[in-house]
Amino acid sequence: MARMRPEINAGSMADIAFLLLIFFLVTTTMDVDIGITRMLPPPIDPNAPPPPPVRERNVFVVLVDRHDRLMVEGQITSIDRLQTITKEFLLNPHDDPSMPEKRIDTIPHLGKMEVSRGIISLQNDRGTSYEMYISVQNELAAAIMDIRDDVSKEHFGLEFSELRDQELIDAIRSAVPMAISEAEPKDIGD
Repeated sequence: MARMRPEINAGSMADIAFLLLIFFLVTTTMDVDIGITRMLPPPIDPNAPPPPPVRERNVFVVLVDRHDRLMVEGQITSIDRLQTITKEFLLNPHDDPSMPEKRIDTIPHLGKMEVSRGIISLQNDRGTSYEMYISVQNELAAAIMDIRDDVSKEHFGLEFSELRDQELIDAIRSAVPMAISEAEPKDIGD
């Protein structure tokens, strides 16, 4: 007569494995990548006429070389001053003829406003560190956001980030456009 082998009940082991799996899924956190929130322009229509030339006075040139040196309008500058210089360029408070032109636009909810034609041209060397690249991007974006905050406070009594009405947000964006042109990285030199 064959001897019966005792069976091991594996049902409770499966329950324990399932509970451990659920525990690890609930307690584990996944890092979410955070990047620069910028809307890319739409693809260029090959049949569209070329854009009109941009006057040199309307272009604010920011260069970063492979040694992370920052050059603004041909002058070596520290990252701490970039935001202030950018705001002064875009606002052109003294109507300096060497700084960007302004046009008068009628913007819904704001009325007639002077809008800067200034464009920030950011160029990086291929050897620029990622940290410096992000720092420059942050300072340029902060300068524009400061101007947007000032316009928003003046017209609506709130900072730009506090606005909830999409029409008001669009009005501020029209008055203070985020005009940053980024060239493909290249070898800028020493």
